Amino acid sequence: MKNYLRLLRIPVLFFLLLVVACTGENPGKKVARELGWEIGFQAYTFHKFTFTEALLKGDSAGLTSVEAYPGQEIGGGISGTTEFTMDQDTRNKMKELLTANGMKVNAYGVAVPEDSAGWKQLFEFAKDMGIGVITSEPSYEVLDLVEQLSDKYGIKVAFHNHPAPSLYWNPDTVLTALEGRSMNLGVCADIGHWIRSGLDPIECLKKLEGRIIILHFKDLNEKAMEAHDVPWGTGVADIPAVLTELKRQGFKGLFDIEYEHNWYNNVPEIKESVENFYDMVAEL
Repeated sequence: MKNYLRLLRIPVLFFLLLVVACTGENPGKKVARELGWEIGFQAYTFHKFTFTEALLKGDSAGLTSVEAYPGQEIGGGISGTTEFTMDQDTRNKMKELLTANGMKVNAYGVAVPEDSAGWKQLFEFAKDMGIGVITSEPSYEVLDLVEQLSDKYGIKVAFHNHPAPSLYWNPDTVLTALEGRSMNLGVCADIGHWIRSGLDPIECLKKLEGRIIILHFKDLNEKAMEAHDVPWGTGVADIPAVLTELKRQGFKGLFDIEYEHNWYNNVPEIKESVENFYDMVAEL
């Protein structure tokens, strides 16, 4: 009993370090699992490289899931790109590549087909590849079709926000588009682009509560359109407050790293972001 009481007096930080030493796992990882949070990466982070090289870089940062985007050279002896119009043979080779690298595709986008045939092809591609989320910026004219396809295939469509003046830069516009529509339609929240557009990420998240499917997670060096990414928790995004709000909402889903800076050597900054993320999650 005396030993137990002494243990209770050990500072919390030291106790957490003791847990890490005994289990070999950052306590934040356990908390993230309990919250239903998963970190992956948007392959555009490594768009200067092939998709094959992107998988290796993601793996080196300890990540096991990727959001592929249209048009990246596949590489690894596989011809063609990650465009959703690829033929079945290329799809099969891409699946083999992912399996060989211990990776899964957690989402695909940002994809905006040109016509209804293209939208149907995109959903067929996603179904065949086992992709559960499409990130997109569909025009108002195709929302009925996108909703029908989303419900038919059981694949979520997350509306993404590029900076102003893009279609969905403001959450109010997103809410208008989603009003009365299937819960398979929701939001891909890019908190960095909100900051670039002069918006407060916390207020944006509050407006979109219940509709957030995936995040393109960022922290920026300043509140300006020309701002660049910095490791999570070291910039102006107030990441602890963002995480606290998402926890309050009961959000469960993906935090995809889209690190758009230091293109040729950003893996160390991504590793730092992941480590910082788990440290902040452990304190929630």
